[in-house]
Order: sequence, then C-alpha cells, then structure tokens
Amino acid sequence: MHPRIEDYALIGDEQTAALVGTDGSVDWLCLPRFDSGACFARLLGDEENGHWRIAPENADRCTRRAYRPGTLVLDTEWETDEGAVRVTDLMPQRDLAPDVVRVVEGLRGRVTVRSTLRLRFEYGSIMPWMRKSDGHRVAVAGPDATWLRSEPPVRTWGEHFGTHSEFTVEEGEKVALVLTWHPSHEPRPPLTDPFEALESSVADWQAWAARCRYDGPHRDAVVRSLITLKALTYRPTGGIVAAATTSLPEEMGGVRNWDYRYCWLRDSTLTLGALVQCGYLEEAEAWRNWLLRAVAGDPADLQIMYGVAGERRLPEFELPWLAGFGGSRPVRIGNAAVKQLQLDVYGEVMDSLSLARRAGLPAKPHMWSLQSVLLGFLRSSWRQPDEGLWEVRGGRRDFVHSKVMVWVAADRAVRALEAFPDLSGDLDGWRALRDEVHREVCEKGFDTERNTFTQSYGSRALDASLLLIPRVGFLPPDDPRVVGTIDAVRRDLGHGGFVRRYSAEETTMDGLPGGEGIFLVCSFWLADALHMTGRTKEARELFERLLGLANDVGLLSEEYDPVAGVQLGNFPQAFSHIGLVNTALTLYGNEEAG
Repeated sequence: MHPRIEDYALIGDEQTAALVGTDGSVDWLCLPRFDSGACFARLLGDEENGHWRIAPENADRCTRRAYRPGTLVLDTEWETDEGAVRVTDLMPQRDLAPDVVRVVEGLRGRVTVRSTLRLRFEYGSIMPWMRKSDGHRVAVAGPDATWLRSEPPVRTWGEHFGTHSEFTVEEGEKVALVLTWHPSHEPRPPLTDPFEALESSVADWQAWAARCRYDGPHRDAVVRSLITLKALTYRPTGGIVAAATTSLPEEMGGVRNWDYRYCWLRDSTLTLGALVQCGYLEEAEAWRNWLLRAVAGDPADLQIMYGVAGERRLPEFELPWLAGFGGSRPVRIGNAAVKQLQLDVYGEVMDSLSLARRAGLPAKPHMWSLQSVLLGFLRSSWRQPDEGLWEVRGGRRDFVHSKVMVWVAADRAVRALEAFPDLSGDLDGWRALRDEVHREVCEKGFDTERNTFTQSYGSRALDASLLLIPRVGFLPPDDPRVVGTIDAVRRDLGHGGFVRRYSAEETTMDGLPGGEGIFLVCSFWLADALHMTGRTKEARELFERLLGLANDVGLLSEEYDPVAGVQLGNFPQAFSHIGLVNTALTLYGNEEAG
C-alpha cells in the first residue's frame, strides 16, 4: 500500500529538504538544492527509484513519532517484542556539504535494526557506482557523489543494488549513520560529528523558535508553521520555496501535478506579514531582498515565480520512468506557468515593499525607483486580461482579483507618497489610476442580482480569492458587497465545511480534466473574512477545524479531500502554513472580536 501524503515528516538544512515516512524511510531528497535532481524518489515511484529506510527488523509503521519541541529534529519510535528503539533524523545546517544524520538509540531490551540504502540519482533514474574507501561506502555517478559511514562502525554489505547494514542496540546504546553529498570532482568534505550535530541542531532550532512573539492560543501550531517556513527557505539567498516536492497530486490518479520547488511572488506579502508580526525581521529582510533582486529589470518581464536564487528559466518537462504518487501521472519538473501574465503579482510586489517600509526594514537605494517603474507599466497595461492567481491554462480573462491587486499597487504607491514626503512620484496620476480601477471593478466585476463580486468580468462563477477584498482594503469589511461576496463564496464554493478555489464546473477556465480537493489557504482566508465582518465565533470554529487537518507532526499540504479524509498536493505547502500563521494573528493577535 502506497503511503499517504500525511505519512511524511520534513527534515532539512535550509538549502534542501527530505521527507521521512512513518515506516522510517527517507523517500524524497534533492541534492544539493531544493530544485536539484532527487537521489531518493520513491515518493513518486517505488523502492527502485531510491530511498533510505532504517527500522527494526521485520517492523512496519512506527509506534509514534514527533518533532522535538521547537525544532526540525524528528524522533520516530518503534515498540517490538524484543524491545523499543528510536531513530532521530535531522539535516544539520551545512558548512560545505549537506548531511543526512540518522541516530539510532536503544530504549528498552535488545533490538535488531536494518538499514537499506538505495541511491538513484537524477530522480531515480541513475544507479551509481559503489565502492569502499576508508571504511565508508562511496557512491558516484556523473556530478554526484555520496559517502555513507556509521559511528561506531557496523556490518555493511551490498546486495540487490543496495547498501545494507544490520546491528543491534540495547538500552542507552547509540549508532549514527551519516550520508554526505558533494560534487564528484571535489574531495570528500570534512566529516560531521553526528552526535554533536544533533545537540547543536536542537539548541539552534529551539533558540530560533523562542524568538516568536506570538503568545496566543494554538502557539504550538503557529511555531510549527514558522519552523516549516524557515525550513523551506533557501538560506544563501532568502528565497522561500512553495513546497519541498514536485507532482504530488491535487487529485489522486489525476494530471494536476506541478513542481512547487520555486519561489512565487504571490506569497510575498502574506509571508512578510507573518514574519514581521512574529518578530522574525532578519528573515523578513532576507525575503524582501530576494524579492528585489528577482524582480529587477524590465517590468514587462516580471515573472510570477523564480528559482531559489532568482533564476528565470524553469522549463517544464515530464519524467516518464516515474509512475507518480499513487499512480498520478505525469511527474513534472519545472513549471510552464512561469511564462504566464498575472497582473496580481505587481500588486503583491508593491504591497510587500510597502509593508517592508512600514515595518522599518532597512531601505534599499533602488527600491522606490523600482516601484515607480512598476506603476508606470501598470498604467499602460492594467486592462489586459491575464491568467490570474490560480495560473489557469484555459486562456486569459479579466479576473477580478487581478484587477483588485492592480488597485492595491496604485493604492500603496499613493499612501507611500502621502506618508513619506521625501519620495517623489506622480501622486495625481496614481490617484487617478486607483480611482479608475476601483470604479471599473465595481461596475464590471460585481453581480448586482446576487450581491457578489465574480471571478471575472461577465462571469457568474465565483472565486475564493474574492475573500481577500476586505483584507487588502479595496472595500471596508462592513460594506454590503463584501458581506454578500463572503456569503456567496461560502455557499457556492463550500465543500465539507471548507472552501474550494473556484467552481468545480469551471473546467473550461483552468483547461484541465478532473477536479481537485479544497485549497487549504482559501479556508484560512474565509476565517479571516468572517472575523473581519464580525463573525468571530464562526471564524474560530473554522480555524479549529483547519488545525485538525494537519498530520501528526503538524504539517499541511496544499489541499485536502474531505470525502476521503486525506491530504492532497505538494507538501508541506508554504501557502497553507502562511495562512495558518496569519489567521492565528488575525483571530488572536488582539482581542477585538465581533
């Protein structure tokens, strides 16, 4: 039986990440970066596509597992007839090379433990050449090399194109196995002390988590989400990837399988807000700086996403040798949506930089000139139809959310000039743009018969992104049009007590067959909107239900199937965890409630 998405936990070193299953198997790991080729791809195929399992002999699923409080260090325990054992998994912050450290500790009795390592580089397609060197097992294929060692040394042998180890541990005994990657043309990097790495990783993560300023209800869930966002950050540049995975399906057996190992501009404002309000100004500044570097250039060339270092070319292709998660094909690498026009990202960038300025982040000399150029582009281009927030592949439309975010861009520019007299700009022209966009959206994007804004001009379809209208300030929360829109979205897009992105019948809009689950961040937006319109009790009840969808270690994927009761989509999803943090701040950051 194939694992469920929620069977996985995340470990990482802020440059890449691995998924560890409840059976003790590392089934996904890309080295050396989030978007590199995977050396363990069992997640999207089978054992022959690469994995590393450590577990008691003949054992299946673990008895229990949990992160150590305030860390990304994972403890997995098994109770057996012979005794009990714990495997502690982590990826220490790297100096030169990434390490996967797995510490086996005897808790009770005498337990035999097996390690099975199958390395398959380039997404499970390349079997490396294995050899022994200085008591280590070395795997080399093309540009990739790994070294496997144990402390103390244990019996290790090769069999069935894998590397196997077997040893016993009694109460208090520990055995550490370390897998280290480096470019094959370079010498082996210095050895990592696994026990020291474990101790320092726990201390470093707990010190970081203790900085969280949020002290309201569900603090543990908020801190876990912040740790997850930190783990999805590419530390050298400050970029935050949308998820650690590619091609986990939005519908089991379906084709809605995308690569999310890149950085989306649409996440920028909500991410910055969460980091700033929780006290993580250093991380917020790093994300802001990544944003400025990524979007630099001709505003007409602004992309919706970039690579972790700001790369612009993310060509999409398929891997036919992988069967896909639960048979969900195709498995895609890269993302063709990078070529789309999404006008809302201009609003997201303007809003993010406005928030950074208000939060007191150190200004950059070119920041305001960049914003001015972006506004100049919007003044001449905002009437274009686009692919919208959800990156539809069924043709461009005049999406209401996109136009609302154009309004946000103009509004934030006007507010900046009003608040900071030393800035220069076309105040009258930007005010006129703001008023013109607002007037058009209210005329063409509002259905007076049903008292709701619509997904696009002339359409009767609804969209969950309309829930953001009061949050961005386009209309006040008590405006009857806002209340009507919230009620209409809740009624028409509701499913199992949560919210879809858009109508399931709108297949011509997204250009894809099949359906999808509920999009988790949309339900967090609904909770925010309910609170803003005075329905705080309902908002908090919805928030509690959303918290209940997290897996046993507090992680959320992109979507959820309320019928099958399983998580869907790429995992863990930054957007979902950003939604969790911001909704907690909205509901409990102050006690003003309706």
